[in-house]
Order: sequence, then C-alpha cells, then structure tokens
Amino acid sequence: MSGINYDLSKIKGFVFDVDGVLSPSTIPLGEDGYPRRMVNIKDGYALQLAVKKGYRIAIITGGKGIAIQTRFESLGIKDIYTGASKKLPILKEWLSKENLSPEEVAFMGDDIPDLQCLRHVGLPCAPYDACWEAKETAAYISKFSGGYGCGRDIIEQTMKAQGKWMSDAEAFGW
Repeated sequence: MSGINYDLSKIKGFVFDVDGVLSPSTIPLGEDGYPRRMVNIKDGYALQLAVKKGYRIAIITGGKGIAIQTRFESLGIKDIYTGASKKLPILKEWLSKENLSPEEVAFMGDDIPDLQCLRHVGLPCAPYDACWEAKETAAYISKFSGGYGCGRDIIEQTMKAQGKWMSDAEAFGW
C-alpha cells in the first residue's frame, strides 16, 4: 500500500528538480569551479524503468553542465531543461507538449524556485530534507532526502499502485 495520499492511478508523468532532489543539496566544487554532483543509482534504476514503461519524465533544473544532460539522457530521458531560472513556464510548455493535465503529473522539488511548479501539479512531492516552504506545499514528503532515493520513492509507489513495478522481465535489467 502506498503512503501517498493521492489517486496514483492518475499519474502518467514525473518531473524532477536535480540539485537537492536527484542529487544531494551539498555539492562539492571542483578545482575548475564547476560543481560535481552525486547521483543515486536506485533513483537511476527507477527513472529508466519508468521510461521503459511509458511514463513521461522531465528534468527541470537551474543547474547547468553537460554532466546533467549526459546522466539523464543515459537513462532514456529526453526532456531535460537545464539553466531554468523560471521553472513554471517550462513545466506548462512540457505539459502541453506531452498532452498531460497537471493532475496526471507528480513534481518533486526541494526549494523556493520549485514552489510554483509544486502548486501547479496534481501530486506535489518533496524530499525529506526540503525547505520548510516546499514541505508545506507538498502533498507527499518522502522519507528519503534529496539524492538518497526520494525520486525512486515516488516512482516505485506509483508503479506499484498501477501494477507496473516488477511486472515483467523488463524490470530485471538496465
């Protein structure tokens, strides 16, 4: 049974921020001044499985860099928006492009720049260590912190509710 108080059968798409959600909120800087992000392998597994199962997935992040693009493209995600200073217009454009209603989408964000998107979707989610305002806005707060499995948490619960988690041989590979 899901711990998410939402009709998960409605969910057809997921949108994620990166820093503080799919990567921990503490990011080491390299000697060249560029951030080095960690990613969670379990989040990655769930993301690529969700893509294979036909869910629409978007990444909308203020972060920049080829590493973000490369990481999420390698998981099969096509809609990757980096350097997003204003996320809501991008979310609305993506919803229109994918022919999705806000009620069919879960968005996970952790900080002030994510609040408008959290307020716009049917299932607003936040990592355990999100800022107070994001937690207050979220319908679901993961028991996992950003970068430590919160992305997998909402994907797994949704797919289980829809009977798609470990439903066939496709689940046992990358």
